[in-house]
Amino acid sequence: MRRYLEIYWLMIRNSLIREMSFKANFLLWMLVEFLWFAGQMIFLEVLYGHVDSIGGWSKWECVLLVGTHQIIAQVFQAFFYVNLAELPDLIRTGRLDLMLLLPVDAQFAVSTRKFGMDNIVNALVGVAIVGLSLFKLGVVPGARQVVLFVACLPFGVAVHYAILFGLATAAFWIVRAQGLIYGYFNVFNVARYPDSIFRGVFKVIFSYFIPVIIVANVPARVLARALESPWSGLAQLAGAALFIVAATRGFWLFALRRYSSASS
Repeated sequence: MRRYLEIYWLMIRNSLIREMSFKANFLLWMLVEFLWFAGQMIFLEVLYGHVDSIGGWSKWECVLLVGTHQIIAQVFQAFFYVNLAELPDLIRTGRLDLMLLLPVDAQFAVSTRKFGMDNIVNALVGVAIVGLSLFKLGVVPGARQVVLFVACLPFGVAVHYAILFGLATAAFWIVRAQGLIYGYFNVFNVARYPDSIFRGVFKVIFSYFIPVIIVANVPARVLARALESPWSGLAQLAGAALFIVAATRGFWLFALRRYSSASS
């Protein structure tokens, strides 16, 4: 484990050096993400100008939900999204061979090559929005709520990582899987909507098969609704994360056993 942490630190350091070599691009991406987030806030402001609640969620509860989604989404993008988006190209061009020759686990190598510092800065904006939302709601979360909220975040990141990793691994068969990857990038924004607005088949799909709505809803409920028992939601989120991570790991190993190099 220590060896892997040392290797990962080197990858992060190299990514930071690369980012700082193009400072204007770094600042531009931060601005783009901030404008997108500001757009979400404006949308909620307009929406709640006509209604008092949506699916039982007040305006500032929805803002808290969007802030929570921002934290999880930006951390996921910082550590994994770019790497997984490039996996189909590694497979198609044969550059994956170099990853397989490294003296580390291949999944670790393809998942951690690059790191986005700008996304971490934008995640801090999400933290500020969550804090503002709690202030507006008049909610002072207890120590247990804060601990449970923080504990939910890695599970949310793991759900996004595992689903996207599974989609990227499909490139072993369909070669170009960018459509699946970019399609999921749009689907995972469903996580910023209250779970109570979904009904029927959509509720089942986005809660169990592609469990994106529980990613941000569970931690947001932990903070905003202290009177609700958090344990069923936490169990669902943790169970989904562990199951999907294990399933996609098995899918990756299955794909590697059937991989024939594109470079030879």
